[in-house]
Amino acid sequence: MSAVEAADGRKAHYIALLAAVPFLASALASWLVVLGVGIVATVVGVGFALVEPKMWLVTSVNVVAVAVATGLAAGVAWARQRQAERIVELTKLASVAQQAVLRPLGPQVGTLSVAGRYISSTATAEIGGDLYEAIDTPYGVRMIIGDVRGKGLDAVRLASIVLGSYRHVAYERADLRAVVADLDRAVARNVGDEDFVTAALVEERGGTLTIVNCGHPPPLLLRRGAVIPLEPPAPAPPLGFMPVVRPRVERLEPGDRLLLFTDGLGEARRDGEFFPTADRAWRLLGHGTVADGLASLETALVEWVHGRLDDDIALVLMEYVGDRRGAAVAVPSWEVGAAES
Repeated sequence: MSAVEAADGRKAHYIALLAAVPFLASALASWLVVLGVGIVATVVGVGFALVEPKMWLVTSVNVVAVAVATGLAAGVAWARQRQAERIVELTKLASVAQQAVLRPLGPQVGTLSVAGRYISSTATAEIGGDLYEAIDTPYGVRMIIGDVRGKGLDAVRLASIVLGSYRHVAYERADLRAVVADLDRAVARNVGDEDFVTAALVEERGGTLTIVNCGHPPPLLLRRGAVIPLEPPAPAPPLGFMPVVRPRVERLEPGDRLLLFTDGLGEARRDGEFFPTADRAWRLLGHGTVADGLASLETALVEWVHGRLDDDIALVLMEYVGDRRGAAVAVPSWEVGAAES
């Protein structure tokens, strides 16, 4: 612009255009840089004004306009910079909240190799209403995976309530059905009439796997190349609706893997076609470490939906490596009866 002004002769016609310079800089630069750029633009404008044979009123107004634009652009850059700093701070807080609600799993919990993964449907959010946990208790390794109805802060709050309650009662209750009853009461105290939490609870004790399901997608057992959905013996409603659950019991073999997931995985679609979880489970999850398996599943899922997920997804993959403690653990009589039936 300066070159055009210089080539146009001694009379200044384009000084007002210098006002655009600080505004363009404010889109990316800090307010100090914008202020410096604006001062330079104002000085250039003054220089062209002084070169004129006669100082015209319009020329003076244009120079003042460049100076005013510099101040406004610096203010815009300052506001943008403050907003960017707040976004960075909120991102850090979200990361802290994620670590508090969804603690990292594994790599070893009791006799199980365990990995967990949370896949957010929103790039700017790292956590939602999906939840998981795996802990080693006096009653064996216990895991939970759940999905809170709804999204947003209310879903995160309820997920944290469920996990906080679970981390307490999982150590206190010998029977998974008692754990479910406690969680149901915790949910009922903190939700409205139409809110609920689907959940699947898993216990591994001495090579015996016990599962109770409260309206949640059934876990998938991966065994010697086969994928077996572990459907509950009878359906039960989600937490919050007083579920009465019947446990399913399986005897584990070394090398068995179990995939726990929320319904976002089964509902992921491409051109109306659902992601073929069961068909691809063994190929994606049956090799390498459990962490590698979840990474390969996430990659395949993101490719399937072309990077656009409609719902958050929580994944937990565990592998039974055998009872390294070498001692048999007593199994409750109700579990034995359920296994025989």
